[in-house]
Amino acid sequence: MAHIELRELDDDDLDAVFEMMRDPDAVAMAAFTAADPDDRGAFDAWIARQRGAAEVSSYVVTENGGFAGTAAVFSVDGDREVTYWIARHAWGRGVATEALRILVSREPERPLFARVATHNAASRAVLEKVGFTEVSRDVDFAPGVGREVEEIVMVLVPTLE
Repeated sequence: MAHIELRELDDDDLDAVFEMMRDPDAVAMAAFTAADPDDRGAFDAWIARQRGAAEVSSYVVTENGGFAGTAAVFSVDGDREVTYWIARHAWGRGVATEALRILVSREPERPLFARVATHNAASRAVLEKVGFTEVSRDVDFAPGVGREVEEIVMVLVPTLE
């Protein structure tokens, strides 16, 4: 199995992150994305806000030392939430699952939340493998597909010791 790590996001990663986040198939699966994934100026402004926010921890996912995606923990209305985006070349090999396990191990706060478009079965399976369970569903406009999409809210609760 490949060696998966999370490391700090740096300036040299930005081109790879931008290209990954504009892959049309990945955008369709994620659904809740930038309104225009090809807008580099909007991407640069968004990533600068993320990198400057104290409550956001952003990482690059590496597979055998090479770029394989991103993962982050952030706050929404006082709740901690995880997100990840895996580059197409790293799909289907357990990279997302291992990256999420590492991310969750670095974030002590529980509960941890995650959101996934209902039609994104692969991402939902990753969340379930790491211990997330469904708590609710909402329908909201998804810019990545240009229509309303059902989204599952999942939670990782504290373990009983």
